[in-house]
Amino acid sequence: MASCLRVLRPRRKKTSSLAPPPETENLDRMRWNSMESWSMLLDSENLENWKQEEGSGSEEWLADLSQLFLGNKFASGSHSRIYRGIYKQRAVAVKMVRIPDRDEETRSLLERQFVSEVQLLSRLYHSNIVQFIAACRKPPVYCIITEYMSQGTLRMYLHKKEPYSLSTETILRLALDISRGMEYLHSQGVIHRDLKSQNLLLNDEMRVKVADFGTSCLETQCQASKGNAGTYRWMAPEMIKEKPCTRKVDVYSFGIVLWELTTALVPFQGMTPVQAAYAVSEKNARPPLADNCSPVLASLIKRCWSAKPSRRPDFSYIVSVLEKYDQNIKDGRPHLSHPGLSSPNLLLGRFKNCMPVSSSIPVNA
Repeated sequence: MASCLRVLRPRRKKTSSLAPPPETENLDRMRWNSMESWSMLLDSENLENWKQEEGSGSEEWLADLSQLFLGNKFASGSHSRIYRGIYKQRAVAVKMVRIPDRDEETRSLLERQFVSEVQLLSRLYHSNIVQFIAACRKPPVYCIITEYMSQGTLRMYLHKKEPYSLSTETILRLALDISRGMEYLHSQGVIHRDLKSQNLLLNDEMRVKVADFGTSCLETQCQASKGNAGTYRWMAPEMIKEKPCTRKVDVYSFGIVLWELTTALVPFQGMTPVQAAYAVSEKNARPPLADNCSPVLASLIKRCWSAKPSRRPDFSYIVSVLEKYDQNIKDGRPHLSHPGLSSPNLLLGRFKNCMPVSSSIPVNA
């Protein structure tokens, strides 16, 4: 806590209302673009304005900025920075979103994403969903405060591992955390639309929580919306083609994440995101399964990333398969005892379907 910088600065004397000279404008622009400058934007003058807005608003999630302290930045995007912080004596992550003044289209998009993310996060309560704490809107920066996940993203964790090195027990533990969080999310009528290893966070106990709901939406709204708001390497083919999406786009993305767990690799390595999107949507390509892949996981992965959404399972089924597999391993029983996965002929077929790692594989859905 001692290393954190307090957000609220001593009140500055008001300056003249005259336009600043060009040199000052350049300095302001450099300060604005600096990665470390955003913690200065929530100063005491903004706090005074925020208190006036708070008195006229009805949002229950408004943050008390006097209780917020910012520390080091540990992640950034094109329009956002994420800081470690302290809020009401609790370790938190603070996502600060820069809202541009002159780009009307980008401003409108970021504002909609902020409102949507806060509205969704504030109603979600599950051990495998990152916990929302508070938020505030003070242009030019909006912020969302969530619990701090000390071990970073799942992608960071996998990057440190040797390929194919995760034990089956570890894969199942992580996969169950993700699938349980997604099962809950879908039970609330929410589609994530950007499920990927970068949006899955790990805490001190190495438990996974689903995070980043900026592109999420209610299923009733998503069905009428089009566009590829996710990330190409994890994106379902119907999203790439900008067709209306259902909850099954998250199942597809989970299949890619489960593949990541079994390999510790980045999907479609050697391709650009656009090349990966073309291969998935036009060539039915998928990342190659390892030749020693578990038949249960290989079968589940291939069902999840089926080209036809109707053939992808729901997360309730995914959880049941993973739980049964996990229990069989703990009990020392044969692994293939889940209904639909125990046929000897099917077992042989599953081994045949484990492909070598040398190339992407087409999917006959």
